Amino acid sequence: MGKGKTSIGAVVIGRNEGARLVKCLASLKGIVGRIIYVDSGSSDGSIAAAHHAGATIVELDAAYPFTAARARTAGFLALQKTGNIPDYVQFVDGDCRLQPDWIEAAQMALDGDEALGVVTGWRSEVNRKHSIYNALCDFEWHRPAGEILTCGGDMMVRGIAFDAVGGFDGTVIAAEDDEFCVRIRKAGWKIQRLPIKMTLHDAAMTHFSQWWCRAVRSGHGFAQVGDIHPEYFMKERRRVWLYGAVLPFIAIAGLGISPWILTVVVGLYILSYFRTVIGLHRNGLGIKEAFQHAVFISLSKFPNFQGILTYKWRQFRGLKMNIIEYK
Repeated sequence: MGKGKTSIGAVVIGRNEGARLVKCLASLKGIVGRIIYVDSGSSDGSIAAAHHAGATIVELDAAYPFTAARARTAGFLALQKTGNIPDYVQFVDGDCRLQPDWIEAAQMALDGDEALGVVTGWRSEVNRKHSIYNALCDFEWHRPAGEILTCGGDMMVRGIAFDAVGGFDGTVIAAEDDEFCVRIRKAGWKIQRLPIKMTLHDAAMTHFSQWWCRAVRSGHGFAQVGDIHPEYFMKERRRVWLYGAVLPFIAIAGLGISPWILTVVVGLYILSYFRTVIGLHRNGLGIKEAFQHAVFISLSKFPNFQGILTYKWRQFRGLKMNIIEYK
């Protein structure tokens, strides 16, 4: 038997999510004990909508950079203020809708294994066919079930585990969920993905510029989290430096030396592209979509590198780590 819904609190974070937030809050109604909505400077009526839905509102101070990490920790602290630390906390982004069976399944998993600190499930795109960018996100969300190293921001966390590691690092603007999960595991807790649908996500990406900004943000996360945990994102950083910086430099520098240098560099990109296609197809993507997705995955190294440079510049100049928004 579960512990009852009053032992579960929910933290929803958002910024100008509009109708998506309304649907998110509705998906939580009646299945958790307390709902905290943390707003990061919305100007679209999100706060009023959350009030109407019966959520407790936390408005982040705009004097400090808005981040998802900062918002989630603020939500957890707000739950503490309404009582004791909840047994479990369901974190969900405001552009997601919780699936009906998720809370019960996640609660049962945590009840059944005291070593579990975090459980997550499968996230899917609500409008996968609306754009190639949404389809890219949808495939990105599909990962094997079982014990895992890290997960995304939609997760149910054991309250004492969250409190023990100090929550999310509010200064991390991207891949903050990865950084949090690394500390969870270092503290001795396990993380598990259950083979069940958890949330429907609405990326709402219809333009190339949105995809580019999202990839820039990912690169920023690779660099910032890599500084905190050098062993993490090592492969990702190496690939970005190789394909986003080193090979382009070699190609340009080699133009005045020999045309064969450019030919070799182009050949390496083509080889990498086809390896990506094969990998995507092996992981269940249709061959036509695999060719399409591989284009963007290959191209992503350039905005990723831009994100790394953005982080390095901010760090060098002592600038604030402001969020990078794509919608």
